[in-house]
Amino acid sequence: MKKMQIDFELRMDEEQLLNCMRCGFCLPHCPTYFETQDEAASPRGRIALMKAVTDGLIEPDEDVENHLNLCLGCRACEPVCPSNVKYGHLLEEARDIINKHKKHSLPAKVARNVTFKKLFPQQKRMKKMTGLLSFYQRSGLQKAARKTGVLKFLPTQLQHMEKILPIVPGYKMMKERPTHVSAIGVTKKKVAFFTGCLMDTMFLETNEATIKLLQLAGCEISIPEPQTCCGALHGHGGEKETAKEMAKRNIKAFEQLDVDAVITNAGGCGAFLHDYDELFKNDEEWAERAQQFTSKLQDLSSLLIELDFLKKPLSLPEQVVTYQDSCHLRNVMRVSTEPRKLLQAIDGISYKEMNNADHCCGSAGIYNILEPEMSTKILERKMKHVKETNAVTIVTSNPGCLLQMKLGVENEGLADSIRVVHIADLLLEAVEPFVLIKS
Repeated sequence: MKKMQIDFELRMDEEQLLNCMRCGFCLPHCPTYFETQDEAASPRGRIALMKAVTDGLIEPDEDVENHLNLCLGCRACEPVCPSNVKYGHLLEEARDIINKHKKHSLPAKVARNVTFKKLFPQQKRMKKMTGLLSFYQRSGLQKAARKTGVLKFLPTQLQHMEKILPIVPGYKMMKERPTHVSAIGVTKKKVAFFTGCLMDTMFLETNEATIKLLQLAGCEISIPEPQTCCGALHGHGGEKETAKEMAKRNIKAFEQLDVDAVITNAGGCGAFLHDYDELFKNDEEWAERAQQFTSKLQDLSSLLIELDFLKKPLSLPEQVVTYQDSCHLRNVMRVSTEPRKLLQAIDGISYKEMNNADHCCGSAGIYNILEPEMSTKILERKMKHVKETNAVTIVTSNPGCLLQMKLGVENEGLADSIRVVHIADLLLEAVEPFVLIKS
C-alpha cells in the first residue's frame, strides 16, 4: 500500500489535480453520477479521491479502486470543464498505478495475460479467434448451443452479448488486402487507413465499406501492414506499458508514409490514437514522433465532409433515422456535427435527433461486462430515448456502441423493427446503387 502511495505522489499530475475547481459543471454530463447522485461517482469526486491519495490523506484501498472502476471513461466531463482538466488522462494514470500494485487472482492473471498480451497485440491471433467464432456461427454449433441451453452456464451478460454478435467473416475471408488502393476518379487526397483489431476482424465488412467510401471520395489509400491494435483497451485497463509498445508499432508503421491524413472509422480507437502525444509527453525519443502522428489523424466522417461527399447522390428507402454519438469521437476528437450532416444529406431519410444522444450508451470497451449493473441502467435510459424518436435505424460510429445499442434493441424486443448500423455501412448502402448504375 505504501509503495502505491509513493507512485501516486510521483506519477499523478499535480497541476491537473489542482485545476479542478469543484464547480460541478461536469455533474449533469456524468452518466454514473446521473444514476447514483453519489459525489464519489462524479468526475470532481474521483479527482478529489485521486488528490487525497496523492497527498497521503487516504489510502488507495479497494473503495477508491471501485469508485475509479465505476467510471465509464466517456470523458463527457472534459468539453464542459472551464478549467480544461484532462480527466481521462488522470483516470488512466491512476488505474495504471493501482493495477501495477494489485495482486490479481490466478484466473484474473491468466485472463489479463491472454487478453492484453497474447490476443489483441497479435492480429493473426485475432483473425484465428474470429475464424473460430465464424465456425461456431456457421457450422450449426450456435444453433445447438442455444437450443440445448448450454449458454446458460455463461455469466448473464455474456449470454446477452452472444445474442447480438455480428455474423463474422470466416478465416479465409480475412485474407491479406493490398497495402495500396487507388482512388475512383480524380485523386483529391492521399490518406492512410488505420484498420484496428476488432474492426478488421469482427467488423471487416465495415472496414471494406470505409475503403470503398474513401475511394469514391477521391482518396488514394495506403494501408500499412505492420499496424496493430491502437492500445485503447490496455490504456483504459491499467496496462499502460503494453499500450505504449503498441503505440510505437503504429507510429513506426505510419510515419514513413507520404500521406495527408491518417483515417480512422472507430471513435474509441480514434480517441486513443489522438492521445498518443499525451502517452509519450515525457519521452524524449517518442514525443515529437507521436505529435506528428496525431497531427494527421482524422475521422472518416470529417474527411468525407471535407471532400464534398455531401454532393454525391445519396438515397435510401424512406425511414426514420437517429444517431448515437460515440463518446470518444465527440468528447476527445470533437466530431459530432459531421456524421449528422452526412445522414441528413441522404434522400429518403427523416433524421430525428435523440434526446441525450451525446450521453454514453454504457458500452465503454468491456465496461458492460465488468460493470453490468450500471451498464444496464444506462442502456435502459438510452433505449427510452431511442423509442421516443420512432426510429427504425440507429446509426453510430464505434463498434462497442453498435453492439451495445443492438443489445438494447434485443432487450426491448425490438430486433424485428429496429436495426443498428455503422455510419460507413449506411453511407455505402446509400451511394452504391448510383455507383453501380454509373459503372
